[in-house]
Amino acid sequence: MAQDNLENKINIALRPAHQVMRLSRMGAFHQCRLSFMRVLLRQIKQQHWRFERPIWHINEQGTGVATYSVTGPDRTYTLIAFAHDLPDSMRSDRVIATAWDATFTLFDGIPDEADIARLSRNVPLQEAGRISESELTLSRANRSVRLFDYVIEQLSQGKQPDTEQLEQVGYLMRTTAVYGSAKFGAADRAIWSHRPEFAGSFRPELLAVWLIRTFSIDWVEHLARVRGGAESVSLDVSKRRLLGVGNSTGLGMAPFLINHPRLIHSWVFAREKALALVRSVDTVKEHHMQQFKALLQSARHNADSWHTDHPIQGKKLQQLRIDLETLSEYIDQQSAQGYLAWDQLYRWAEENLGLEAQEQLVSLLIEPYGELVDHLAGDMQAGESRPFEIDGSMSSTELVAAIEEHYQWALDIDFTDQANVARVWYVSKEKLEPRLGERFEEPIEDYEQPLAPGRDVAALYKQLIDLPAEATVAEFLYSCGEHRNAIRRVQLLRCYPYAEVRDNTIDAQMQPIDLLRCKLSFFGATRFDPRSDRWVRITMFKGAPYPDELENLDPDQLIYLVGSAA
Repeated sequence: MAQDNLENKINIALRPAHQVMRLSRMGAFHQCRLSFMRVLLRQIKQQHWRFERPIWHINEQGTGVATYSVTGPDRTYTLIAFAHDLPDSMRSDRVIATAWDATFTLFDGIPDEADIARLSRNVPLQEAGRISESELTLSRANRSVRLFDYVIEQLSQGKQPDTEQLEQVGYLMRTTAVYGSAKFGAADRAIWSHRPEFAGSFRPELLAVWLIRTFSIDWVEHLARVRGGAESVSLDVSKRRLLGVGNSTGLGMAPFLINHPRLIHSWVFAREKALALVRSVDTVKEHHMQQFKALLQSARHNADSWHTDHPIQGKKLQQLRIDLETLSEYIDQQSAQGYLAWDQLYRWAEENLGLEAQEQLVSLLIEPYGELVDHLAGDMQAGESRPFEIDGSMSSTELVAAIEEHYQWALDIDFTDQANVARVWYVSKEKLEPRLGERFEEPIEDYEQPLAPGRDVAALYKQLIDLPAEATVAEFLYSCGEHRNAIRRVQLLRCYPYAEVRDNTIDAQMQPIDLLRCKLSFFGATRFDPRSDRWVRITMFKGAPYPDELENLDPDQLIYLVGSAA
């Protein structure tokens, strides 16, 4: 079916930005068909990429180098993995760490011995080393303290690890950073962004993580063979699919949503359009209903096996489990009557379920309708090489009206109240990464970054309301140039309504993990486990096929993998 015909099938209004772009809802987003990991695997499967492990020079102590090559229609990329012997006392997920269990780079092509020798001197050092334009990513990972040695011990004795323990942790290794886009000498995005296989957000980084997952399995099986010899066994296919790659993500990622407004709009807009397409379906076919019911039960299992010690996420998770049970009962009652429209179901959910369950439902509704929504993944990007140009001819009256339309939430905030300006975003000198400090407790205000658009637009509004109606933006900026950034953001929302977070990002009660959760859901992450209000652990590629099985499996059928059925 042609794409323009699909667009004509939308007869349900998209959810408004003032509803979607609130931190409380953004912090409840779940992965969906349009998440980048899933789009990547669909593309790799459709294009029949080939996989090899050309080098496995890992010794009996588990140290050395391994390479994984992937070949698509036009190019080959190679993950180079360096395995290290890290003392337990040095294992840390903090950004100040200087050593890791394993370090990686994604090489553009097939490396030769000189390349590997050069990278062996630099990649293990991470930020202290230097890579080149031949490398697309730089990353590192640590073993799971709870699971890595346990799996080795079980496999070395000819046993399979307990499914419940695999489910509870969900990964053998977790990355603590995956750098790309010119960081530390890596290839600039301009070098590879035109390549069809990378036509989307964070493709090289996610390809690297997927291959790291395979390395983590190969590594534990190798160490199990060293320990157990002929008695050792490999991890069952069904059990290894329960394992993804863990990740620890902190404040460094949080400002991304504010600094890339057009890109964020493209992500959210595609998701909202997908939801509207599904809600516009006239008649729910039986096979779609049965698929939805099966997915709902898998989502319930996922919620039951999802663990967190964080008090806020713990309450959300408890309510999610209750709400999914309520949703399941409602579905059974309504479908027994012979008719249930997806729009009717969504409207019921808004009135009866919490935000976490509402957004889980959004993902579940989209899931059975790949033929309707998958094309939208191609729109989830934005050309940001040039800044959005300010329209200097706009009158002050028009600008005031635009602020009142899109930023009334900000105008309602009293920014003279210390609690409403309690936080300061700044960049640390040591690591050159974003940090969040307390304005009235630390001497950091002079270093504040422009990451409080609500406050800035409210200040702009106060300057505008007394101007003559015929005054233009250009005339205003001639004497008040400090408001340029705020004006650009206001004008941008005329074309990109989902470009702005509709909340105060410097409020004393603001939860940065909501920003992290939103971005990571678009990556395709699951099992969000906040460790504080400023960093979170997640799992990536859990349930996904491995390279050696992708040809014969549909990655979209495995996303809510039920361990008890494995």
